[in-house]
Amino acid sequence: MSRLTFPTRDAMAETAREVYDATAAGRRGTVPANVMVWLRSPEFAARAQKLGEFARYETSLGPRQEIAILVVARHWTAQYEWAMHAAEAARVGIPADVIADLANRRTPRFEQEADRIVYEFSVALVQSHAVPDTTYQAAVAALGEQATVELVGVLGYYTLVAMTLNAFAIEAPSIGIAPLAP
Repeated sequence: MSRLTFPTRDAMAETAREVYDATAAGRRGTVPANVMVWLRSPEFAARAQKLGEFARYETSLGPRQEIAILVVARHWTAQYEWAMHAAEAARVGIPADVIADLANRRTPRFEQEADRIVYEFSVALVQSHAVPDTTYQAAVAALGEQATVELVGVLGYYTLVAMTLNAFAIEAPSIGIAPLAP
């Protein structure tokens, strides 16, 4: 059960309502649970949701960023984040077997080399807090420096999201995605 209740828009303070409206009017078209939590600190919410909009919709990684997001969600066993992004990963063409392997902590087989590199880079940074030189060089060669920087940003942002969702015990939506095992 969630540790917080989410107020209606009308019950929010004006500053929170402004961030809520800006988020809903943005690329997301909705206000996700993590932003609802952050609205307790409207300035934090405003800044974090802007970064999230970039990390979610504007990086040069394209659909493969969902691999990185799922690595983070699996690492943190963030059920809400997993449910939302497993559904999105499937929608953008990440194969079901890759999603299942990530859910079950297995190394997936990737058809595209760049997808494998995103996975290896993400796992290295999330699990060991560092990226080996060979993995870094492979990422820059396959993705370019800009996308490699953005990949680190995606991993960091979705770690913040996962921590928020877990700290406040935000439950996954019922959208037909199986929960992660502990």
